Amino acid sequence: MSDIRPIPDFSLKALNTFGLDVRCAQYYPITSESQLELLAQSGVFGKKKFLLLGGGSNLLFVSEFFDGAVVHLNLKGREIEPIDAHFSILKAAAGENWHQIVLYGLHHNLGGLENLSLIPGNAGTAPVQNIGAYGTEICEVLEYVEGIDLLTGSRKRLSASECQFAYRDSVFKHALKDRFAITSVAMRLTRDDHNIRTHYGTISDELRNAGITQPTIHDISKVVIAIRKSKLPDPSVLANCGSFFKNPIVPPETAFNLKDKYPDMPLYHAGEQVKISAGWLIEKAGWKGVRIGRVGMHARQALVLVNYGGATGAELWNHALRIMDDVREKFGIDLQPEVNVIQ
Repeated sequence: MSDIRPIPDFSLKALNTFGLDVRCAQYYPITSESQLELLAQSGVFGKKKFLLLGGGSNLLFVSEFFDGAVVHLNLKGREIEPIDAHFSILKAAAGENWHQIVLYGLHHNLGGLENLSLIPGNAGTAPVQNIGAYGTEICEVLEYVEGIDLLTGSRKRLSASECQFAYRDSVFKHALKDRFAITSVAMRLTRDDHNIRTHYGTISDELRNAGITQPTIHDISKVVIAIRKSKLPDPSVLANCGSFFKNPIVPPETAFNLKDKYPDMPLYHAGEQVKISAGWLIEKAGWKGVRIGRVGMHARQALVLVNYGGATGAELWNHALRIMDDVREKFGIDLQPEVNVIQ
């Protein structure tokens, strides 16, 4: 157990993209599955308050001190295994940077992840959030995840169906929350005859402007990267967690009643329900680009909550609550955070 002793009173400032000066009571840097296995078998997860930490790009610490153990899953490794002439499995360890995994797949001409380019975070947290962008979600390509049962220390593999994916949701936020730690992710990607998706957002417009009529997966990735860079601030330059709120999904009657009142409101089909743009709601409520003290919503993307420097988690959360209250009052819609809010 000596190689996994915790570091006491550890600063997490470099490990969260809001750049918050937060400390934790104990910090466990995990670089191998066997370390996590031993830690689980020691019973620590059944005795202590803990938090599993990946890339730190999808969480907000409200307090300046986390009175528990932070278990940092910094596992590395990636490989490609051909299945047949048309598909390969790309397997990535939990601590691998997500965007680098996308680029790794593209380097090997594997399709399926190109629309998910430049999403911040690590591979291990991608299934937890069921990350998605520009008409694609990871659940569409995920084959299985591997991980550790935190109460027994046993290794398990879960299929995509066992992950119980929904919009920005999965079993890891519910039945397996604080019970299962993902150590690797395996995705089934196309080797040829790629499914090129250009219909979402401004992808088709950007391709047209570039004179590209028969786009490749590489073209899609480049366009998505350009669009995201034009709208979203780089966390290393301006501290943020990307999109802070989920797009609300409402019954058709609610959506169409609002559409009658606001004809410019964008709506998207979501099965039998309707998805409304959270960014549009926030902008229409007058919060886009509004800064109060050290926090605010970004001027180019109303979904992005920004720490302009030196803000506390409480300041950021209070700003988010103001916006949630205002949107509820104006539209009757409850916004939900996309990020993991640690109270």
